[in-house]
Amino acid sequence: MELDQRRVVIMHRGVTLADSQACRRVLETSHPPVFYVPRNDVRTALLSRSQATTFCEWKGLATYWTLTVDGCVLPQAAWSYESPAPGFAALAGHLAFYPGKVDLCTVDGESVRAQPGDFYGGWITGEILGPFKGGPGTAGW
Repeated sequence: MELDQRRVVIMHRGVTLADSQACRRVLETSHPPVFYVPRNDVRTALLSRSQATTFCEWKGLATYWTLTVDGCVLPQAAWSYESPAPGFAALAGHLAFYPGKVDLCTVDGESVRAQPGDFYGGWITGEILGPFKGGPGTAGW
């Protein structure tokens, strides 16, 4: 996990959801990175807490967030670790968005491609090479 000062912008339906140059970038084995945006740089009024949770053996309990923009409701469009495990304490106060659920995510102006599959939330840019977990035939990695 590292601080990434490149500009990250997340948009949906023409609305800027997040704009930050202080994200936490997490890169896990067989995954493209995930950018965790500080809450201060997110339009949190557009998010409501979901009942859904998952557990990561490394980061802890994940909380999911539903996004509502102009009447468009996107369940579990983002997630956070409200009380992350000690090794990931820096993720507290940050939100991550699934790039495949919103209209646009960029890193320093480069459009992001979503990691394949419907579980993982990795951000694929030109600097990142696969193969990645989540696509057809990658079960069991």
